[in-house]
Amino acid sequence: MRVFILAVALLLPALPAWARDVWFTTSDGARLHYTETGPANAPLTLIFVPGWTMPGWIFAPQQRFFQRRYRVVLFDPRGQGSSQIPPTGYSQTRRGKDIAELIDRLPGRVVVIGWSLGVLDTLAFIHQGGNPRIVGLVLVDNSVGEPPAPLYHPPPPGPPRPYPVFVREFVAGMFHTRQTPAYLAHLTQACLRLPRPYAAALLAYPVPRGYWRAALLSTGVPVLYAVRPLWAAQAHNLVAERPHTDIAIFPRAGHALFIDQASRFDTLMQQFLERDIHS
Repeated sequence: MRVFILAVALLLPALPAWARDVWFTTSDGARLHYTETGPANAPLTLIFVPGWTMPGWIFAPQQRFFQRRYRVVLFDPRGQGSSQIPPTGYSQTRRGKDIAELIDRLPGRVVVIGWSLGVLDTLAFIHQGGNPRIVGLVLVDNSVGEPPAPLYHPPPPGPPRPYPVFVREFVAGMFHTRQTPAYLAHLTQACLRLPRPYAAALLAYPVPRGYWRAALLSTGVPVLYAVRPLWAAQAHNLVAERPHTDIAIFPRAGHALFIDQASRFDTLMQQFLERDIHS
């Protein structure tokens, strides 16, 4: 057992010595996990919400960059990372409530950073009323319901790929820059922790595209929308329609653009915080 734990620890991104693991129980009884770092008197709390099946520790580069100035929270949504895998709750409504109940535990002003499915979970939280302590949103590489709608690409003909193969290929395909085989293997293992039926439910939220757009337009807080060219048209439509919106396009990055171009992403986000949130 000690050998296994040591092997896993060597594969994980390095976390600071003062990182604190915290679990809390939601109103429907799920035990969820987050990692917290940063000074106790930090002016802001930054909550990072990962994408489909992903663990919070994928944001380790951002944790290292921001933790000396801000309270940094890497959240494991239900069924992901070190959180419990309950039998229910894989809907946008419940996942939005999970973020709301996490924020209720944390002090002061809050900025939520959602990536991929985390964008939708964050907007579901906003759609349900949000929280007056939210002072900014960073939405990373997913649709926000603006036109044009994303194109559907049907799977190739033939038998479906085994689920572990699909997840392994999905993880490898998120990056434009080369990642180590050990890192990809450990991230894939973390994603496969969530059983396939629950993972499928997360990809089938039963709401129209307008739900996400209405949520985003309902809040006046500053927003940074960082995306690949796939979402560039939505980004330009959003910034034309909504005040207090900044956009950034990452043309040479994969879906995990905050890993591929961590320095650029962190610098842009720091500028956003200093210009739009601290003022």
